[in-house]
Order: sequence, then C-alpha cells, then structure tokens
Amino acid sequence: MALLSIFEVILASICFAFGCYLSNRNEIVWNWPLFGMLPSLLANIHRFHDWTLKMFEKAGGTYHVKGPWFINMDMIGTVDPANVKYMMSTNSSNYPKGSEYKEIFGDIFGSGIFNSDHDQWKNQRKVAAALINHQRFRPFLFDTISVTVENALIPVLDHFCKQGGAVDMQDIAHRFTYDVIVKVITGSNPETLTIELPKNEFSDALDHAEEAIFYRHLRPKIFWRLQKWLGFGLEKEMKIARVIIDRIVASYVARKTEQLIKDGEGGADFLGSYLTVHQNDEKLMQAWKSKDEFLRDTLVNFLIAGRENSLGWLFWLVAKNPVVEAKIREELSSLSPKKRDKIEVFELEEVNKLVYLHGAICETLRLYPPVMYEHKKPLQSDILPSGHYVDPKMEILLSGYVMGRMKSIWGDDCLEFKPERWISMEDGRLIQHSPYKFLAFNAGARTCLGKDTAIYEMKAMASVVFHNYDIQLVEEHHVVPNCSSIILHIKHGMMAKISRRRM
Repeated sequence: MALLSIFEVILASICFAFGCYLSNRNEIVWNWPLFGMLPSLLANIHRFHDWTLKMFEKAGGTYHVKGPWFINMDMIGTVDPANVKYMMSTNSSNYPKGSEYKEIFGDIFGSGIFNSDHDQWKNQRKVAAALINHQRFRPFLFDTISVTVENALIPVLDHFCKQGGAVDMQDIAHRFTYDVIVKVITGSNPETLTIELPKNEFSDALDHAEEAIFYRHLRPKIFWRLQKWLGFGLEKEMKIARVIIDRIVASYVARKTEQLIKDGEGGADFLGSYLTVHQNDEKLMQAWKSKDEFLRDTLVNFLIAGRENSLGWLFWLVAKNPVVEAKIREELSSLSPKKRDKIEVFELEEVNKLVYLHGAICETLRLYPPVMYEHKKPLQSDILPSGHYVDPKMEILLSGYVMGRMKSIWGDDCLEFKPERWISMEDGRLIQHSPYKFLAFNAGARTCLGKDTAIYEMKAMASVVFHNYDIQLVEEHHVVPNCSSIILHIKHGMMAKISRRRM
C-alpha cells in the first residue's frame, strides 16, 4: 500500500507538471499555478530591463502579466505607439495614474504634480507653466547655468585634470544639475559641486527611496505594507530618506522666508513666487492640509525632476564613439574658430542652436531615458488599439526604455548610437519624432514642463566638456544600468580620466 501511495504521488506530480507545461507552452513568461508570473519576474530581477525588452519583442509590443491569483497584481505592459497615443492623448481622461501609483510613490512625492490626477494636477500644472513661461525665468535660468559652469564645473574638472585620477562623471553631472535646479527653484546654492565633492544628503536619500519604490512594484502590496508597518529593510530606508528630504526642503523654505522678511521680495526663483502669491490660492491649496505640506510636496517634485539627467550616459556613449565626438567638436568649433589655450565657455543662446549636439542628446535619451516607466490605471473597461482588453483592476505600464530598443519602432539599427537619426538629410534640420514613441519627456497633456530646461542644462555641460576636455574611459570599469531603481542610473557610476584637450 505504501508503494502504491508513493506511485500515486509521483504519477500525480508528473501529470501536474505536464498540465503546467501544456498550459504554458504558448506563454512568453511561465504562468505558475497560484503564483502566476511573479516567480519568473523575481528570478530575472537582476537583468530586469533586458528581460522585459525580450518579453515585449516576443509579444509584439503588448503583454498581459498575470500576478498571483490571491493578490491583485495583473498588469498590461505595452510599448505600442498606437496604445501610448490612445492613453496619453486620444482617450487620456480614462487613463490617469491612479490611486495605486499615488500610494507607491506617495512617501516621497506626496500630492505633488507628478503624483496627482484630474483637477489637482491641472491646478498645479497651470501655476508651474506660468512660472516657467514668465519673462524673467529664462534669463534667470541661463544666468544660473552660466555661473554654475564657470564657478563650479570648470574648477572641479580642472582639479581632476591636475590630480590625474579617475572621476565619476555621472556624479559630477548630478551635482551640476542639482546645484542649478536648487538655485532656480529655491534661490539657494547648495554647493555640492566643489573639488571636495561633499556628501549630498538629498541625492543619497533619493537613491534609497528610488530603490524602495522600484521594489514596491515587484512585491505584493501586502508584503511591503507589512514591511513598512514593522519598519525594516527597504521600507526602513524609505522612512529615513523621507526624514532627510523633508529636513532639507524645510531649510530652504525657512531661508527663503527669512529673505522675504528682510528684503521684502523673493527674487526670480519659484519658491519666492509660491510664498508670496500661490500659497494663498485656495483652488491650488485644496489638496493639502497645510501650507507647509503644500510647499514640501511642490518643492520635492521640482527638485527630483531637475536632478535627474542622462549626462553620464551621454559622456559614455560619446567616449565610445570617436566619430560622434569629432562631429560634436567640429560643430562647437564653428562657434569659436580660433584656437585658444584657455577654457572656452559658450553663450547658451549659441549652443542651443547646435543641431548635432542636440541629436546626440536626444539619441542618448532614446536609449537611456531617466524615467523608464509610466503608469496608467483605466477608470473604465476599454479595448486598446492593439486589441487588448483592460479593466479598472489592471495596472498599465509603458516603458520608454524598451520603446527605444524596439526594431519595430526604430529600425534594425535601434541599438546603435546615431545622432543622425534626429537630423534631416535634406536640409540638416532637427527631426521631431513622435513623442508617442519617444517617451523621455512623457507625451500628450502631461508632457514635461521642464523639457527645455533639461536640454539647456545638458547642452551647457556637454559643450564645455567636449570642447575643452578629453574623456578616457577606465577600461576595467563596467558601465551597466542599475536594475534596482525607478531611475536609469549607471550602476557603479561612469568612471573616467579627464585631461585638458589640446587644440
């Protein structure tokens, strides 16, 4: 009888395994009994970006990811431009970010512009757009960028040239954009870009928070909620990060408030306008319990957006492509035909007109967009243009990273770094590719308000670096994406040796 029982167990196991095989033989990702596709996802988390790329390629651009049956984790992933346009433009009212998104990101973003929907989002965007389009913003931005280049970036780069050691160009880029955006938003200069490269608490805290947010996407909600309640692991790091970020932002508000009392005016920065005008806007303030909470969420959203960039990836890609580097330098030399021994800094108005440099930046953002994924949550059941059914229980994930690597969208050479992809062969002008296949700055009504600001910053730093310095990659240092963050950083930085360029 015992032998018979063992035989029955073995036979049942074989039948079960064969049944699983039959039910999964046409699946791209193995759909496990009870646990759905979650085990496969977790098993590939160390190569998450490349794994999702292969999944979308096999699926033809859209795929239904099935979570554990006992937890609502079903998701539609899509990189189909027709679906993207439908959700971001044609029928955008049915596809907000949703309450789940707000819960996942809420510890850091609060109720700010990136974490809100409907009227709450519209009110914030209207005010932000007015500030960006104000006549004094662009001169203030350009002046801030120029001062940061001359007083911070160049002295730091010259220091490392003399020192002769390797430097993390991604870290330098983050410090540059952080100092610029903090000045523009709050009026204060954090001075993180100095030869000492001081500890940047805000950026360090943000890195920990971005990792915790990433894993919230991959773990059942009940798990990370319990972890948050008990206060351990990544959720503990999230809590600590929130405290640090809140403290830093509060110090900027206190400093600006003191300046307003002393000088009677807030200057051209955003915080001054919010303190003197917009925090008294009842329509804008209705989503917050207090003015302090409103200022905290508003500033954090702006500072996070302004800090992220793909400059580290740009320097790496150009350093690996000497022909591209030569063309960028040739274009920059057209602005300054005379060979000089001193460092050359260009006027931003001039650099902004450069076509090839712009193409190189767009090509970098196509391959390595800072924000890789966008979330949508249907309010009502719907059919996407691809024919896939969606309902309010599903999350929809759009991947700009995968879109930039799809042959069906960008051609067989999609993995090549080609700035010419953005330049017309007929007249040499920039090509404006559809934002529904190039999601670096989002698309539709939620197109990034800071798009031009980001491009200005990248051009300002890139022009100084490429025209005046040589970048030599550290051979033994491997440049790979960080697969455990919502932001596409280089995992261990972009280490390089820099030297003054001989003209």
